[in-house]
This record gives sequence, structure tokens and C-alpha cells, in this order.
Amino acid sequence: MRYDTLIRNAHVIDGSNAPGYTADVALRAGRIERIGDLPDARAREEIDAAGRVLAPGFIDVHTHDDTVVIRQPQMLPKLSQGVTTVIVGNCGISAAPVSLRGDPPDPMNLLGSAAAFVYPRFRDYRAAVESANTTLNVAALVGHTALRSNHLDDLFRTASAEEITAMREQLRDSLEAGALGLSTGLAYASAFSASTEEVMQLTEELNAFGAVYTTHLRSEFEPVLEAMDEAFRIGRHARSPVIVSHLKCAGVGNWGRSPQLLASLEAAAKTHPVGCDCYPYAASSSTLDLKQVTDAHRITVTWSTPHPQMGGRDLADIAAEWRVPLLEAARRLQPAGAVYYGMDENDVRRILAHPLTMVGSDGLPEDPFPHPRLWGAFPRVLGHFSRDVGLFALHTAVHKMTGLSAKRFGLAQRGEIREGHWADLVLFDPATVRDVADFNDPQRPAQGIDGVWVNGALSYRDGLATGSREGRFLARRGDLREGFR
Repeated sequence: MRYDTLIRNAHVIDGSNAPGYTADVALRAGRIERIGDLPDARAREEIDAAGRVLAPGFIDVHTHDDTVVIRQPQMLPKLSQGVTTVIVGNCGISAAPVSLRGDPPDPMNLLGSAAAFVYPRFRDYRAAVESANTTLNVAALVGHTALRSNHLDDLFRTASAEEITAMREQLRDSLEAGALGLSTGLAYASAFSASTEEVMQLTEELNAFGAVYTTHLRSEFEPVLEAMDEAFRIGRHARSPVIVSHLKCAGVGNWGRSPQLLASLEAAAKTHPVGCDCYPYAASSSTLDLKQVTDAHRITVTWSTPHPQMGGRDLADIAAEWRVPLLEAARRLQPAGAVYYGMDENDVRRILAHPLTMVGSDGLPEDPFPHPRLWGAFPRVLGHFSRDVGLFALHTAVHKMTGLSAKRFGLAQRGEIREGHWADLVLFDPATVRDVADFNDPQRPAQGIDGVWVNGALSYRDGLATGSREGRFLARRGDLREGFR
């Protein structure tokens, strides 16, 4: 039999958290057709992968690529680091279902200007992704803040019974159209006033679909344990799996508390399906939040609408130049974005290494001066944390970015190298793979990523996109609770 692609002599790390093995892998019609010793096999394209690792394509479980996947479908920041699937709609903000009355409220402006929000129903967004012929696979959550912005005239209060009913109807319609579940961003001012009861009533829609609840906690600072308890309470009420987004100990006063957070996660996991994601950096990035302005650690401005020339500069330097306090400088810059150097490296390592933790970039593609995680998160796990630091074995690093993620989000026949599965693959050099993007020069592709296949199509090779765009919209299939058992 003649195959489309034959990758010979690869060190296969299959995504299951098992050590690798040497094999040939044959692809045909978008899928992995055979794995083994195939000396007599022939293909239109044959690649000698000796000395390199063949892994499942990485699944970025925490992205804000909602509108970029349509407007810039090549998706080079993700493709160049081996990502083949992105999950959008995180932190309560999603491109759909949305009907804006004016400019998008903070933090929905992280997804773009009002012109980017043209999907009043979730099925409209799904159709747009499908017609865009994006390079990557896309799966989507529905944002709580997006629903609130559709139905509340004031986001700084909790919703009324009628508004909750209207939001539930939109959420149900979205779940019927293939949404993975509901996300919240309760730390943001536009959702902070939502009561726990409001969220609990919305999540009641999830149970019938076996859908997931993901949450940017109400606080990642000193009240973080209380915020985790709230998240688990909501999940138990909904009988829905809970994924804590970008779990962290934010703020200098919170450093060293990661063992407490992980103990809370483990305790909840004994009786309920829970997990978390984490990005491999000790700095966060979001909109410039006055509540997070401090002189205890460095803050870099990534963009500013009234002062765009300040992008890439430290807030302290801007304040000194303007001869005003930090808080006043932040007010003048708004709306704006920022990188906050507010975490401790030891906490990051503990959380990243935990068996319940997946990897997500949380990259912000609209930022003119983005956090380097947008271009470097996955190679950083492989190179820096696995190879250089020895935080975990390479097969465990791969598992956290592939098999574990596919199970948690119900991405059938993806996330592992198995015969019959879709051929989402990444070929990399384990000796040289590393993130090159840094905080001074954040838009640089990784080294050591030799090839990326999406649904069997070679989409990235030797530092260049091939132009192939075989990505698909991945609708929710089955009961996501199964992926936690």
C-alpha cells in the first residue's frame, strides 16, 4: 500500500505518559494508518526522523485566539511551536454568542475591537471558523462575561432572574451547537459582581450535555483558596467537571502557597472531576488592572489606546517620566494591557509538575508587545523545564500537552499517536528544542521544531509555514466527565 506520508525511524512519544519507542509512522487520508517497522512501505513523501521525537500535536487548552483564527488563519505563533489545536473562549470572554451595544467591555477587548465581534449565535462562529480554512483545529467555550454583556445593561451588578433565564437559553443553544462548556472570569470587574448563585444557575445547563466548567478564579491573590472552594462548589452543583484556569499564586504576599493550592485541588479531585492548566512562566499578562498596580514587582505595559507609544515600557518608567504616582500613570494609560512579574518560580514549578496540570499558553495575540508565552510556551516546557531543569520526564511533558488535554476536553481520536487517530503530529529535536521568545523580544519562533502536521497535512517545516490549512472546528462530542475517570 502506498501512503501519503511515511515518517521513518522516529522516537515516538505517543502522549499516553509512557516512555518512547522507535517506529515508522504512516499517514493516509488525514489519519495515522500504521505504526511499526515498515521497511517495505512507500509513500509520496518520506521523512527520516532519526534522532528526533515524533509526538502528538500540542493542544493549547487556554487561548484567546477566538477571532485571530478567522482573521489570521495561518496562526504562526502557535503553529511554529507545534500546536495543532487551540481551545478558545476562556476566562469568561468569547467571540460568540455576542451582540455588542458599543465597544467590547474589558476584558473582552483582549479579543479585538468591536469589528471582531460579529457572531450573535455560537453556530455563526462555528460556521465562520469552518469557512476560514484555518491552519489549526479549534474547539470553543462560551464566556460568562460575553453572555452578561448581551443581557445586562450594567455589568457591575448580579443578574436578575429574567437575565439569567435569557443567558441560560443562549448557553443551551451554544451547547447544542457544539460548545465545550462555560468559562468564567470572575476576577474581572465586568464579572466580579456576579453572585455565586448566578453562575450556579447558568452551569445547571451543563449537566445534560456532559459539558465542562472552566474558571479564571474570583481571586488568584490572598483569597485564592476561597475562590477555589467557590469553583468546586459550582462544579458540584452543576455535576460538571471543573478546570481551574492558569492556576497560580499571584502577588508577593501569596508566594510559597502552591502546596496549599495543590492540596485543595487534590482534595476536590477525590469526589469530583477537577483539573487545572498552567503556563510555564512566573509572569502573567492581561489588561492593565488598577487593583494589580503595585511597586512590589515589575509591570510592563503591552499596549495603551490613548498612549500607544508606551507599549513595551515599564509602568514605573512611564510614571517617572510623567512625574506621577504609579496608579495615576496606569489610569492615564487605560484602556491598556500589561505583563505582571508577580509570581514566584518555585510555585510555578510545583503547579506545572502536578499530575492534574495541563499546559496552556494564555497568549494574547492582539497585544502589539505580547507576553512571550504566545510564541514559546510549549517548547519552554520541553526544553527548559523537562530537559534543562529536569522537572519531569520528556514523555510526561508531552502528556501534559497532548493526551491529558484531549481526554479532559473530549477531543476524540486526538492527543495520542495511535492507529486510526487523526494525524496531528509534531516532530522536534529533543536536544535543541527551546523557546526563543523572551520579554525583550517576544515575537520569535521556537528552535528545534522540525515539522508539524494537522489532520495529516504538513503545515510547518524547517521554520516556515507551508501554506496548508487543514484545521477543523472540533465540536463537543460525548460526555466530558468520562475524560476524568
